[in-house]
Amino acid sequence: MNLIQKAKADGRQALGEAEGKALLARFGVAVPKTTVVKDAAAVDHGVAGMTFPVVVKVVSPDILHKSDAGGVRVGLKSADEVKAAIAGMAALPKIRPAKVEGWLVEEMVPAGQEIVVGGLRDPDFGPLVMVGLGGIFVEVLADVAFRICPIARVDAEEMIDELKGAAVLKGARGREPASRDAIVDVLMKIGGENGLLMKHGDDIAEADINPLIVSKSDAVAVDARFILK
Repeated sequence: MNLIQKAKADGRQALGEAEGKALLARFGVAVPKTTVVKDAAAVDHGVAGMTFPVVVKVVSPDILHKSDAGGVRVGLKSADEVKAAIAGMAALPKIRPAKVEGWLVEEMVPAGQEIVVGGLRDPDFGPLVMVGLGGIFVEVLADVAFRICPIARVDAEEMIDELKGAAVLKGARGREPASRDAIVDVLMKIGGENGLLMKHGDDIAEADINPLIVSKSDAVAVDARFILK
């Protein structure tokens, strides 16, 4: 039984973040080193072998938008800081009454250009794949491009060129350039002929990798959300 089938069998309408990242990893999309601990008492064992700093996020089927609930802490430099963060988040008004299944701990990814890659199932055209620049570009300017799946590499290249902020990827205002090839590779792994949306498109209503952190050489999916049909 795959992750999507298991979630449906459990009566869930979305994958947890760890499940979403595991699904991405199966299609070759890079994700941070991640573990899920049940509570603060399990932190010492859970983070053994991880490189600090780390980020901690609440894992709960009742909380889809973790940041809005205060369920994300970043830049934690030791196991003790992780324990303190979990204790603090567990006491928050939007988390305390929720069903908390654990706490996701993952190594932080070095800063880079934030990209959004997503997808949805259109009732007429089937799976669509999307790309946009992160932050204000997608939140305020809705600077995104769509294509019907499956896409070819030339389609992925055109999608990037259609973005109004495409010049940012080349390193505008002294910023490090972002790898165009890495973005194209992720788009192919999501929306290509053998991509995630072609394999599981009938079961996925919405897919959202936000952000995908892109450096000069690679791209890492830092957050992932999958809404099931």
